[in-house]
Amino acid sequence: MVEQIKREIAITKDLKHPNVVDLIEVMASKDKIYMVMELLTGGELFDKIAAEGAMTEHKARKVFQQLVDALEYCHQEGVFHRDLKPENVLLSSDGSVKLSDFGLGAATVTQSMSSDGFLKTTCGTPNYVAPEVLKRRGYHGAPADIWSLGVVLYVTAAGKLPFDDRSLPRLFNKIAMADYEMPPHLTPELQDLLRKLMCPDPQKRITIPEIHNHSWFQRDYVPAMPLELPSPRGSDAEDIFLETVELKRVEVGRQSTEEPYSPPLRRSSSQINAFHLIGTALDLSTLFESRKEVIQSV
Repeated sequence: MVEQIKREIAITKDLKHPNVVDLIEVMASKDKIYMVMELLTGGELFDKIAAEGAMTEHKARKVFQQLVDALEYCHQEGVFHRDLKPENVLLSSDGSVKLSDFGLGAATVTQSMSSDGFLKTTCGTPNYVAPEVLKRRGYHGAPADIWSLGVVLYVTAAGKLPFDDRSLPRLFNKIAMADYEMPPHLTPELQDLLRKLMCPDPQKRITIPEIHNHSWFQRDYVPAMPLELPSPRGSDAEDIFLETVELKRVEVGRQSTEEPYSPPLRRSSSQINAFHLIGTALDLSTLFESRKEVIQSV
């Protein structure tokens, strides 16, 4: 858990993009961490879909285009999200999309990655995880993120999960076989893109440059530009340790709900989050010992 918290802070503080949530400041004591995020009043993408149902293709495209921009930037910075899902996509009041929660993210230099360039840690949320991740034989982060991106696009346009089952073995088998129903109301262009995003073979799966060239994606596309912003204050140990009791996230102006929604769309299987309460006995005094420390894997 400590490494997960450390990873989220180390990754998020260096990512500056219009479609990535901005970490403004980090404050902590021996037992408590506060992460101050930018104000986002639109809630989670999950909540919007659960309340309003599937989006039109036009709206789904706008969300998807921004997520592609965010992922492309992260991958160029050597960061793989590894837990992309609607619960980790936040919305601003003007409809802008912000990718958040890098608690399971991996940088290119981590103990999650072997000498052959494959990530080894199996993580993510079952309904959104790529087939190669489930095989536990190592995987590349970029194709795995693209699979999850495809599942998010499906959920956005269809209002339900493509892969869902109460039995984990059956769920994993569906994912491995890319066994899902294609909603007939979706346009042929979108159906084609979904098949390419959720291709079970990572070597044949569509890449981000190929997504950019896809006709469905290109419509009304306006690329986002990375931001030049200062890093958050409070990155050094002498700046952030005060004296308190528990771990919390402070996200300005945002409240979340833990109540699950009923089918056709329900929250993903439970996943440890970097911001969840961790007991008062945990000593966080070594959490920020060195800004140059290599990010460790879970």
